[in-house]
Amino acid sequence: MSQVVTMTLNPTLDYSVDVDEVVPYDKLRCTSPLREPGGGGLNVARVMQAFGSDVIALFCAGGLTGRLLEQLIDQAGVPRHAIDVKGATRENFSAMETSSGRQYRFVLPGPELSESEWRSCLDALETELQKGCTHLVVSGSLPQGVPADFHARAVRLAKKHGVRVVLDTSQEPLRLALEEGVYLVKPNRREIAQLTGHGIMTMEELAQAARDLTESGAAQIVALTLGAEGAICAWPEGLLRAESPPVEVSTTIGAGDSFVAGMSWALAHGKRVEEAFRWGVAAGTAAVTRTGTQMGDKATAEALFERVTTTPMP
Repeated sequence: MSQVVTMTLNPTLDYSVDVDEVVPYDKLRCTSPLREPGGGGLNVARVMQAFGSDVIALFCAGGLTGRLLEQLIDQAGVPRHAIDVKGATRENFSAMETSSGRQYRFVLPGPELSESEWRSCLDALETELQKGCTHLVVSGSLPQGVPADFHARAVRLAKKHGVRVVLDTSQEPLRLALEEGVYLVKPNRREIAQLTGHGIMTMEELAQAARDLTESGAAQIVALTLGAEGAICAWPEGLLRAESPPVEVSTTIGAGDSFVAGMSWALAHGKRVEEAFRWGVAAGTAAVTRTGTQMGDKATAEALFERVTTTPMP
């Protein structure tokens, strides 16, 4: 039995390189690529496994890139349940311009899934849920061909089996899944603005939006990540703002996924919301200190955890 299942319908092979300068037309001589398995739920599973969680990664895989993705997951030591699909698993590419410190990210579309394929994903999910896990992390985008309410269907399945759902997605899939009610949702500033229909929001407005989600029953816990400005956490008993410890930022890739992993790990191990929130901030901050698409490690997160400060919000 796995304590946590993560689900990733649109995984990726992530390639990252360094290059002196990004200019048009010229051949850009890059460093040897760092190749990692990617996609929301896979990133979460990698971090949770490094933190010592009993986790299994459920994901789609297709074509030669799908087979390579499976090999990389195996090399990372993450237990997996791969669902074979016809279309090839996508690839993403990021380049760090060393002369300026700017990072360029190229995100490709995933394969189109047939109805039988995405329904097979739900069947596979129910198989894992029946084994007795405690938490399901639903994270990342949906591939072409998958209905916008897929995550909502996954939430209903999890609730049927008494499994708590952690949700990290965007746009219509986020809105529809929240209508089912989840345990924890982790929107960022852009996603909360889309949900509320607002543009630029003050810190007080962001906090109120997070509180509104808990009061509406959309989520028991809302963890709103704000990049360098830290994060806000709302739940029925409290409302906190966390300051991120100052670190040298090498990348922004995977910070949100690492936050989800750190907070989910803590909650799955019975820690209080206040402490789990600090673990999320610590894990997310640890991720930005790494290079390319590498996730934050537990030792770095443990050191940062002691430096995360939280203050109550009115």
